[in-house]
Amino acid sequence: MTADGLKALLLAGHIIGLSASAYGAEQPSNPPRFEVKLQEVDDLKSVYATVRSRDLIEARVRTPGTIATLKVDEGDSVKQGEVLALVGDPKIALRIKALDARMVALESRLETSDAELKRALTLKEKGVASQARVDLAQTAYDVALNELRSARAERSVVETEIEEGQVLAPASGRVLKVPFTEGSVVLAGEGIATIAAKGYLLRLELPERHARFIKVGDPIRVGARGPGPEEASLATGRISQVYPELKNGRVIADAEVPDLGTYFVGERLLVWISAGKRQTFIVPRSYLFKRYGLDYVRLWGSDGAPADIVVQTGRNTRDASGQEMTELLAGVRAGDRLVSP
Repeated sequence: MTADGLKALLLAGHIIGLSASAYGAEQPSNPPRFEVKLQEVDDLKSVYATVRSRDLIEARVRTPGTIATLKVDEGDSVKQGEVLALVGDPKIALRIKALDARMVALESRLETSDAELKRALTLKEKGVASQARVDLAQTAYDVALNELRSARAERSVVETEIEEGQVLAPASGRVLKVPFTEGSVVLAGEGIATIAAKGYLLRLELPERHARFIKVGDPIRVGARGPGPEEASLATGRISQVYPELKNGRVIADAEVPDLGTYFVGERLLVWISAGKRQTFIVPRSYLFKRYGLDYVRLWGSDGAPADIVVQTGRNTRDASGQEMTELLAGVRAGDRLVSP
């Protein structure tokens, strides 16, 4: 062997030694391990739920007339006491004019009665007029005064009717339906707007077999809005009410879920609910790896040598600390020790 060949051989051996030492540094002598155990989990089933309003309230007209101004449309958010529409009646203006003319006549009559009463009192003091004339003048004055008060009260009633022409929102919420337009003739008690008040909830209709499992307080998981991966979760909620009557073989329940204010009433969402308990294996997601499209875990053998095993995975979830976990349906058994790859 020449000198150049010997140098090349030594250099290659040195490089291989460095690579082996580097590989040994990356492989810890005591890698993290996880012991597989049977755990009891909720048997989650996916169903569709519908967004519903807690309460549907009608904003009703208090006085008959014609809608002069309509200030809301479908989808608008309103607050309690907000003016939604103005209802006017041309006859009210005519009644006010008639009452004003009547009040002018009564005020003139009252002034005349007052003058007549003062004259009768003066003549009685001088001994010219009798007490009967004073009593007649006093009665005429009292009648005129009471009629004027009655006309003023009647005018106040008409003014109140004008104020009641304002259709107010009975509660805060979103407007779902407005069946009238400006210029429509409405009667007292008709609803010009339907308001979804007190927020939204989810209405679930489950098969009858779920009736023995579902109860108030059960947690649910709501899927992401629109198409997406199954594990993409929007929010979590809880069952708030379970109705005691079955309809068409289905049990009805309501669930409270936050952040539903931007949804459409009637929109359907994918929801996962518990249908009982079952035993399964759950391991941290970090202990799984893929090879050729298959899921593997690394088992720590009794002889101390690890072995890669194909497993069948199930649903992904998170534990109480937020760590990603994966359900294993096949490939492992209780007592196996997994090595972090």
